[in-house]
Amino acid sequence: MLEALKRTFTFIHQHPFANRHLFRAYTKFFKWQFQSVFNKKFIVKPFVGDVRFWAKKGLTGITGNIYCGLHEFEDMGFLLHFLRPEDAFYDIGANVGSYTLLASGVVGCETLAFEPSQISYDVLKKNIALNQIELRVKAYNFALGAKTGFLNFTEYEGTSNRVVAANADIPFKKVEVKKLDDFAEASPRFLKIDVEGFETAVLDGASEMLKKENLKAIAIELNGSGNRYGFNEQDIHAGLTALGFKPYKYEPYSRTLHLLPIFTEYDTLYIRDLPFVNDRLKTAKAFKLWNQYI
Repeated sequence: MLEALKRTFTFIHQHPFANRHLFRAYTKFFKWQFQSVFNKKFIVKPFVGDVRFWAKKGLTGITGNIYCGLHEFEDMGFLLHFLRPEDAFYDIGANVGSYTLLASGVVGCETLAFEPSQISYDVLKKNIALNQIELRVKAYNFALGAKTGFLNFTEYEGTSNRVVAANADIPFKKVEVKKLDDFAEASPRFLKIDVEGFETAVLDGASEMLKKENLKAIAIELNGSGNRYGFNEQDIHAGLTALGFKPYKYEPYSRTLHLLPIFTEYDTLYIRDLPFVNDRLKTAKAFKLWNQYI
């Protein structure tokens, strides 16, 4: 328990938004701890603008938004500044829907959300219904990979749910797998890929989509988890740069992209057509978070 609290407090202090509002962040954190102890059911919480979400103790994929405003401040801030209502956004590894709610609930664009965990998918659907964005979101309860078929997938590990490696001895269920290229009809402007090390397989099944000029940005987590499947994440970097993408870090306060020499151990933004992207970022409407406009 103490170790978990220490990790959370460190996260809050290092968070680029929460660390500017520490009193409010800790007030929200302790209020949530109190609520979740005495109420084991789902509780509706405000997000950005009029968007809300269902929260419950243990749903780490969304509860971080309660006390940090935007759990993943840089990438979520990029999404809110970059996307427009006429765009399509693909949320791959959607979990319970933080990015989907921002894209379709706040921005108002079309989202295709992919989440293979039945437990997370059910909460994702609840969040979509809560915000009445069913007409803007297509949610799919299967995994994406290099080819169609079936894979073994964990079910009770929250944001850490993943494809089960061949040599792993952990509980799993069999899930359907499809290719991202089979869902290119909306021609996405932005992809978010967070699949716990299975990113190589997802991209291998998206070779045609990645060539489309309309796709300008990819947020992807490359933290070494691909090693469990025998994937080399340097190959992802090489493949994306060959297609014209370069790795960046986004700073929402100044709306600037900073070029990186290589991907980071956290989420990395891969961008191409920098003039187009920068124009979007500079001309976007500010979003309001805890009475601050960003």
